[in-house]
Parts: sequence; C-alpha cells; structure tokens
Amino acid sequence: MKVFESINWQYCLPQHLLSRAIGYVANCEIPLIKNMFIQWFIKRYQVDLSNNVINNPQDFESFNQFFTRALKADARPIAGDVKQFVSPADGQLSEFGQLHEGQLLQAKGQSYSVAALLGGDQGLADIFHDGHYLTVYLAPSDYHRVHMPFEGQLIKMIHVPGQLFSVNTKTAAMVPNLFARNERVICIFETSFGKMAVILVGAMIVASIATVWHGQVTPVTRAIQTWDYLASPVLTLLKGAEVGRFYLGSTAIILTPAQTLAFADDLSVGQPLKMGQALGSVFN
Repeated sequence: MKVFESINWQYCLPQHLLSRAIGYVANCEIPLIKNMFIQWFIKRYQVDLSNNVINNPQDFESFNQFFTRALKADARPIAGDVKQFVSPADGQLSEFGQLHEGQLLQAKGQSYSVAALLGGDQGLADIFHDGHYLTVYLAPSDYHRVHMPFEGQLIKMIHVPGQLFSVNTKTAAMVPNLFARNERVICIFETSFGKMAVILVGAMIVASIATVWHGQVTPVTRAIQTWDYLASPVLTLLKGAEVGRFYLGSTAIILTPAQTLAFADDLSVGQPLKMGQALGSVFN
C-alpha cells in the first residue's frame, strides 16, 4: 500500500538516536543556530507567538525554550464550573468515547488495549474497565504543555520505555498499537470521581518528556520505572494546572473510570481544541 510505504521509513530509522541528537541541537544556546532553527520553524508551521509570555523569537534562550513556551496568564480561560472536564492541551481531538472490552480506539480500524497502554498493568487497567477516554494530538505548531483536565491528587507516575513512531493521523491509522508501543509517562491521580490517568506519549524526535514535580523523566534502564507519591507532602493539582511538557510534539491520553464522564454533545473527532475548553461534565 502506498500509505504504508510512506511511513515504512519510520521502522528503519534509529528512532532514539535521532531523537536524542535533535534534542541536543534543540538545547543549543548559540544565537546563530537557535535563532535560525526557531525562525525556520515559525515560518514552516505558521506559529503564532502573540499569546505567549515571550513573543520575540530571538529572546528565547534555545529552541527547546521556544518549543515549550509559556502562555500569558489569561490566554487560556479554564472552564469554571466545578463539574466541567476540560481539554488537557491545545491540539486536535483524535478520538474519544467509552472503553469497550478493555479496548480504546486509536484511529478508524485500529484499536489497542488499556492494559498495554498502561505498561501491562492489568490491575490498573481494571480500574478503567468500561470507562472513558480521549486522545489529543499536539501538532508541531501547538502549545506543548499538558494540563489537568480536572482537579486531582498525584499518587503514581510510571515511565514505560518504548519506540518513538510519529503520532500524526496517517501513522496512527497505519501502525498497530501505536500508543502502546511508544515511550510514555503515565500519571495517576485521585479525584472526586475516582482515579484519572493522564498519559504523555512520546513520538518521533521527542527528545524528552518532563513533569512539573519530577523534571525530565529520563530512562535509566529499559525496564518500566514507577514512582509512588502517597507519602506527604501531598501534591494536588487544580484543574488547568500544568502536568508536564513535551520537548517536541506528541499526544496526551486521558482515562477515567466507568460512569464518571459525560462528553459534550457537540464534540467531534478531528475538531481543534484549546487547553481549558470544556469537553464534558463529571459525575461525582
């Protein structure tokens, strides 16, 4: 198939080596290099800096600082109703709905298991049995920080090593189990309606993923790593608070238990989202 042939090169590339190399360049603070890289990116992806804290491209210390640029405080109003569930990021709503027989939809004709997404932890997957999910794809031009869709207390973080396929629409439609194959950081929160998972999925040329409480989550082995946060001090993040960020683009996936979330009637696959935009309401 021609579409498959167009993504087949991703299987051949040294994904991690390429991503780390690009990450090294993205951290470069030499003005000539970082300014050239930033200006090219702005032109290529039509990036709008008007709502950012820094809006002069040359004022960024590195490409990575530009890519993870902060928004002005009033740039993304957070839906204020206490029961409203909001978008965790700017991006495109790739898929959403109810989990069925432990599966969630990756793209039309492609599904994958919750247990695989959660690093093979069937006990954790059982918490979300028949629950709800939503997937937000962050394009290169988007704001690349992920925020809380609902208030919650952090109880666990899991790093699952994996591959680094692109996560764009074409690749998601063609690579089986894409989001359960790529490197990811799984954040588990306790909320008023039960457990909630906020999952940051790595992608091609994503040099790293960072969370606000841990910093850069750097794999030290090929094994799954887990951090527990049940001991004091308790870390509670309000709705709209930053969870983490991607150093180059990717995808965020949210999971909630069964009968906890009613999506808004006007949601549709493929629609653009802004962080803080109401997506539905919770039952608690």
